[in-house]
Amino acid sequence: MRTLLIVDDEEGVRTLVRMTLESESYEILEAKGGSEALAMIRMHRPDLVLLDVMLPDSSGFDICRSLKTDPRTASTTVVMLTA
Repeated sequence: MRTLLIVDDEEGVRTLVRMTLESESYEILEAKGGSEALAMIRMHRPDLVLLDVMLPDSSGFDICRSLKTDPRTASTTVVMLTA
């Protein structure tokens, strides 16, 4: 089963994205902030990360940069989300 991680500090946005993408072929995980997202990415190795640009504890760009410079997570596909 493929794993998808939704990273957004707004619960409503996470719910909307989850409802839009929910299917039997994805296990959907959610994170509220950057620190939680990084921990979940390193633990679960998702196939796709939908990452909000503006988070309370860090920027989505900083998180993406961190992922891409770490050999363990460099191949993770990231899609940036913004309002």
